[in-house]
Amino acid sequence: MRLVDDPVLEPDDVIALYRDSGIVRPVDDRERIARMFAHANLVVAAHDDDGALIGVARALTDFSYCCYLSDLAVAKRHQRHGVGRALIDRVRARIGDECMLLLLSAKDAMDYYPKVGFAKVENGFIIKRAR
Repeated sequence: MRLVDDPVLEPDDVIALYRDSGIVRPVDDRERIARMFAHANLVVAAHDDDGALIGVARALTDFSYCCYLSDLAVAKRHQRHGVGRALIDRVRARIGDECMLLLLSAKDAMDYYPKVGFAKVENGFIIKRAR
């Protein structure tokens, strides 16, 4: 596995990864996926030995105080092999010790995040997107 910081990713490759990984994102809206990556300021991609995209972490951060990990997606056949942990570790290394890392978890992933160092928080609020 090879990790790449701030890669230029093709929306179709990201969509294929999202569909395979099980993450719920607007995969039928190619332009929206492209905008999601164009405006993220921290992206790490994982590629297999053949160069295929097998994982991605997409985040928004100020590199000083907080970082929101918006997407963590790993291809099904590569899950439970350390790819997600490696992506998280790279994000943490890039944001540094002064910066907190936070996320919203899908229901099915609630058991995963404590295993890779996240603590559950109870003091959050959300205004959900309209679409």
